[in-house]
Amino acid sequence: MRDQIRVLKTREDYDKALGYLGELMGKDLVPDSDDEREFDLLNLVIGNYEAQTIAPISVDPVDAILFRMDQQNLKRRHLVPYIGSISKVSEVLNRKRHLSLSMIRRLHEGLGIPAESLIGSSEDDEVNLEDAPTFSYEQFPLKEMQERGYFGSFECGTGELKTYAEDLIRGFSGGLPKFAQTPAFLRANLTQSGQRKMNEYGLIAWRMSVLKFARDLGVHKKPYKPGVLSDEVLRDLAKLSTFKDGPLLAQEALASLGISLVFVRHFKHTYLDGAAMMIEDRPVIGMTLRHNRLDNFWFVLMHELVHVQRHLTSERNFISDDFDDAERRGDVIEKEANDGARDALIPRSQWTNSPVATTYARADAEALASALRIHPAIVAGRVRHETGNWRLLSGLASTLIEWHDKGAIH
Repeated sequence: MRDQIRVLKTREDYDKALGYLGELMGKDLVPDSDDEREFDLLNLVIGNYEAQTIAPISVDPVDAILFRMDQQNLKRRHLVPYIGSISKVSEVLNRKRHLSLSMIRRLHEGLGIPAESLIGSSEDDEVNLEDAPTFSYEQFPLKEMQERGYFGSFECGTGELKTYAEDLIRGFSGGLPKFAQTPAFLRANLTQSGQRKMNEYGLIAWRMSVLKFARDLGVHKKPYKPGVLSDEVLRDLAKLSTFKDGPLLAQEALASLGISLVFVRHFKHTYLDGAAMMIEDRPVIGMTLRHNRLDNFWFVLMHELVHVQRHLTSERNFISDDFDDAERRGDVIEKEANDGARDALIPRSQWTNSPVATTYARADAEALASALRIHPAIVAGRVRHETGNWRLLSGLASTLIEWHDKGAIH
């Protein structure tokens, strides 16, 4: 009879196979016999045919809830601990509100409703209800993220943002590589020194945003080669400061080297100026533009590029910078990055030999800038930093960045 078992191609083949399976089921199968082996093989070919031709039965999540309510004689008020309020319960049961992932978790854990029956209401088909939530999603800066348009067309108040926090954050970060969505990766080296209390979830959201927008830019088409950032390359980048759209030109130039440069505003209580990070063996630089001055932009950029050049590794894959944090200035890598950034913008020998180092005169600042082919605001910023007198050359140092592409800032 074994020659009857073959791949099923038609409904007629399927019906015959079911009939033969029924015959075998009526026998007293001896373990390890030919009949038992035929039975197992027949089960396989029938299952394969059904998987390819018969649509799976989809259980409606509301029907699953109603079924459990009927089984356990539950009233709508009994669902409040799982769904949130009697009005939300009514909206869910009347199919006017979809279940959030947090609701799904509570219903699964509290009422034992099968995960596969509930998860159909979620757009995230990769969630595993047996795993604990990855983050305390309600602690993310949800309102700020919503105001920036990070959640698409989802519009609601703070309470609803918290209800759907896990759904929204998972949806926003969905395009990142799996390893880059883990708490260990996103929390790595996030500490900031100083007296100000840092919002950890704001910093995680910022890092997540930088990685997401770096991916969306698609700038990693050219592979990054360690060592490509020579001192000469840094000095050439500094010369882009003379152009009105210099920041965007720098973004393009770095993309050609396999380095992402992304501008993402900081979230409240994160006190960031910039950060350098690694993802998939490629550097990503994030800048907040917290101080939107031209001299500050170029110094922060060069500082982060020196981190990429000298300090960033797979082990030290995230370095954040707050230039108002005096406690960090003594760090070895911060001092190296500061010195490297200053030398990339204005080499030490040219600074000490220039009259502006002692006269602080605008004409001398402009002369040095012309010789170095950099923007005079950078020289003014150096004068103010060296002297500690922030009133000097204020007309030059206060120059703001002119953003021609407003969409460049997220």
